[in-house]
Amino acid sequence: MTTTTTDIPGYLTGTWTIDPVHSNVSFVVRHLGVSKVRGRFTELEGEVVTAENVLDSTVSATIKAGSVDTTNEQRDEHVRNADFLDVENYPTLSFRSTGIRTDGEDYLIDGELTLHGVTKPVTLTAELGGFGDGMTEGSKVIGVSATTEINRTDFGIGEGVPAAVVSDKIKIELDIEAIQES
Repeated sequence: MTTTTTDIPGYLTGTWTIDPVHSNVSFVVRHLGVSKVRGRFTELEGEVVTAENVLDSTVSATIKAGSVDTTNEQRDEHVRNADFLDVENYPTLSFRSTGIRTDGEDYLIDGELTLHGVTKPVTLTAELGGFGDGMTEGSKVIGVSATTEINRTDFGIGEGVPAAVVSDKIKIELDIEAIQES
């Protein structure tokens, strides 16, 4: 299926800068097999480039690993240390799309996630929230939500921490708002 701009109401081509104030990158892991612990990263940057054919569009983002926030400072420090993210040696996480395709109503964004010094392919299941007017006169914004799931041990994270304590699977949820560059 080829998706063109006429298939998406209000579609705009261009380069869009991720607005970290109105975006959210969060994750969910199971703790002790019985509860879910949620966290997020508060510092991110990147861009979305919308092409004439939406499937030719691209996404790239960089997240500061040390900006992890689980609402518990003691846990945050543990996640930042060498047991997990090791932010001193791996200060950023990054994603770069390698292609976009459709699956029914969903968009699948294939890409490379670099985390803890390891790069692996991942696929984001994305929903285009749409295009709209920004907060300043004449500005435009785009909204995109996406989810994926990774295995932390594939990236060398928490290899000494049993899955019974912290699940191997990590669900990642993204809500991105980006502003069109003039």
